[in-house]
Amino acid sequence: MSPHAPPSLSFLDQARTALANAGDFAMGLATPTVRLGVTGLSRAGKTVFITALVHNLLHGGRLPLFRAAADGRLYGAALEPQPDDAVPRFDYEAHVKTLVEERLWPSSTRRVSELRLTLEFESSSFFARTFGRGRLHLDIVDYPGEWLLDLPLLSKSWAEWSAETLARAGRGSHAALAGPWLAATRAVDPAGPEDETTARRLATLFTDYLTAARADEHALSALPPGRFLMPGDLEGSPALTFAPLPVDGAVPAKSLAAMMERRYEAYKDVVVRPFFRDHFARLDRQIVLVDALQALNAGPRAVADLADALADILACFRPGRTSWLASILTRRIDRIVFAATKADHLHRASHDRLEKILRRLVGEAMSRATFAGAEIDVVALAAVRATREAMVEHGGEKLPAILGTPLPGEELGGEKLDPSSEFALFPGDLPENPDSLFPPADSSRERSDSSHEAGPKTDSGSGTSSASADSPAKRRKTEVESKDEEPAVEFVRFRPPRLERTAEGFTLSLPHIRLDRTLEFLLGDRLT
Repeated sequence: MSPHAPPSLSFLDQARTALANAGDFAMGLATPTVRLGVTGLSRAGKTVFITALVHNLLHGGRLPLFRAAADGRLYGAALEPQPDDAVPRFDYEAHVKTLVEERLWPSSTRRVSELRLTLEFESSSFFARTFGRGRLHLDIVDYPGEWLLDLPLLSKSWAEWSAETLARAGRGSHAALAGPWLAATRAVDPAGPEDETTARRLATLFTDYLTAARADEHALSALPPGRFLMPGDLEGSPALTFAPLPVDGAVPAKSLAAMMERRYEAYKDVVVRPFFRDHFARLDRQIVLVDALQALNAGPRAVADLADALADILACFRPGRTSWLASILTRRIDRIVFAATKADHLHRASHDRLEKILRRLVGEAMSRATFAGAEIDVVALAAVRATREAMVEHGGEKLPAILGTPLPGEELGGEKLDPSSEFALFPGDLPENPDSLFPPADSSRERSDSSHEAGPKTDSGSGTSSASADSPAKRRKTEVESKDEEPAVEFVRFRPPRLERTAEGFTLSLPHIRLDRTLEFLLGDRLT
């Protein structure tokens, strides 16, 4: 897939963005500011990541790889009043209460929100320390990844977008999901008169297809427009009541196609351009959270689709470094982290393999961004670690397992799990070679091959196994029809952990996996 052209703005929008950046620069003369964008497709864990990051900084978390904290130079962090009066505040207090007190996962990101955290630190430089302690504002901007996938629309006409969307919907695992919408599309005449009833019916069927494709069992990713899946206050508006149509040549005036084209352009004006201008173009650094495990469980076609989505996402960034003078009016994202979340669902032996898989997913796009001057890191992390590891015995053999408390309603192998007791899970091993998880290079993505719908293979050939924590050897799920047919890796949703307390009665911060490494990459250079 060829990369899309980077999104662009009109001269007026560029001027407004430059003024906003100049204002940010002026305010940062007294206390420097880093604007960190946090995004990811739905269920990737954006809200959990931000909550855990803030909780660990506020409570002096266990962050051995975050040098400022490990060296004792990070004196503290404090929440500040919301810096932008026009942007909703990220509701940290409610989210941390849900995690810590209720032991439930907070609700997903549905809109742009922001939170300011001020870090007080001592410089590692003797010369800088003579001027006293340093302060850094960290402005965390939370936004849905689905909105990010909309940015390429700024450089596409409605006809181009229609052709791409229809082509994607007609191939592979998309075809069955898009069937009702495609049938309705074929039954209308794009050159016929504009009709509100027809437009609403097509938009509804198109939205149903997007919703079905994003469901867990399919886990498809490259599905703009993003606001169709989370309409918010725009639900029912003409800007969200359009759909692709097959067009060839000029669109007749007052036709159904002209109506769809007009509403597509309204969507860009009302939704996409303001997001790019007011939020995205003002970021300094970015983390993209990826639920790679869900895609792996859905099969190679979902993995390939996720790779396309991540390429689209990275193509939207304006990576690289700017001079001090240029930074007054323009911003470029100079550090980007791609993070495979929910690493606590795997044994630590597979964490590095998960990173390899993510590197494979974003490899080509990473090379382009690195060439432009940006630094990129790939990490497997769990912002909140919901499991612990143990060795359990089964049939005289010691096996590595993860232990945690399942969420209410969780099932494994058709059996409901007890949400009141700990549960041992044998998740299997991710393959050493990430290429085995992708469709064969000589196989077209358009080809519908049932073998592609199988989940990833495990190195051990044992698949996923489970047992109760009280009797870990009670069972080990190894039902495999044949040696050539290995089961998909299964994952169970666990409850957030109970926070540990010290002997003195102090409550510790939320446990994590590699959150400190991620913090060091994103902020370490600004705390020296």
